[in-house]
Amino acid sequence: MKIFVTGMPGVGKTTLVLKIAEELKSRGFRVGGMITQEVRERGKRVGFKIKALDTNEEGILAWVGEGYPRVGKYAVNLEDLNRVGVSAIRRALQNADVVIIDEIGAMEFKSREFAKAVEEALKSEKPLLATLHRRWVDKFKDRGKLYVLTVENREKIRERILKKLLKGECI
Repeated sequence: MKIFVTGMPGVGKTTLVLKIAEELKSRGFRVGGMITQEVRERGKRVGFKIKALDTNEEGILAWVGEGYPRVGKYAVNLEDLNRVGVSAIRRALQNADVVIIDEIGAMEFKSREFAKAVEEALKSEKPLLATLHRRWVDKFKDRGKLYVLTVENREKIRERILKKLLKGECI
């Protein structure tokens, strides 16, 4: 079972996967993978951090400023992406009941290792819950069930995804 969630920035994609992860954990499921979160200073987004769901290890995914590779105004930190994010995905593929990847997009795909880990997750028998940057929907929409999140539907979508993952009790 492969589930993808997309939507506009700030609609709650990361919050959705975190809530689902907590609910699954409270029911005894092992959840692994990675999430990305905005880093803000004085109300402005200055970058993104990356966090492993199993160890809570954090790193910097991208920041405003100089560096390479770049996506828009952000320099992508491939070292932390590989060390924290890719490692978390690979551990989840080995040890977790559900794999979470938040987010699949241009920044993350600057890493060849990330691209390989995503492909491994797609080929795996394990359930995958992944968020997609809206510009990457076409590349993944045929590989699983796609939900488009809005402020109005996010609670209903959360319940629907949770039910799907719980029903797949083969986990």
